[in-house]
Amino acid sequence: MKIILTICFTLAIIRLAAQDKTYEDTGYTASINGIVKEMLRLVSGEKGKQRDWARFRNLFLPTAQFTVVNHSDSTSQPVETVNLEEFISLMHDPYYDNGYLEYEISKTVNEYNGIANVFQTFHGKDSEGREETGINSYQLVYFNKRWWIANLIWTGDSNGVRVPKKYLKN
Repeated sequence: MKIILTICFTLAIIRLAAQDKTYEDTGYTASINGIVKEMLRLVSGEKGKQRDWARFRNLFLPTAQFTVVNHSDSTSQPVETVNLEEFISLMHDPYYDNGYLEYEISKTVNEYNGIANVFQTFHGKDSEGREETGINSYQLVYFNKRWWIANLIWTGDSNGVRVPKKYLKN
């Protein structure tokens, strides 16, 4: 098992080394606050805005997973997970092309020895005027002198369960 994990980690490092380095000069990956702020900036967009998917990819490990916990519709899957490229493909949907804005309300950061978890309370609004508050949960790792988002899980308050007060203040 250790050999398989070592091989997978080595392949991930090789893929990271091959990623476009042009964005690392901006410094947003040097801090936890910078990388999660940049993620929201890149996923949000007014109608007609082209998102920078190369820059977006640079935030994540190539093996990153995106999981949504959806309580709002009993006919859909309550949990759905996709990889980085599948997530980007989903973001090319007309729903997002018509505009989707997401803003940070507050965040709680827990960090130790090169790993971090961020609970980021967000407020989102789509082009149809629907609004939702929820939580993004980021898992991050630090290596190669920068932070990487390893996974992102999120859920909203669409089922009437409000975000706890402790996650609504900075």
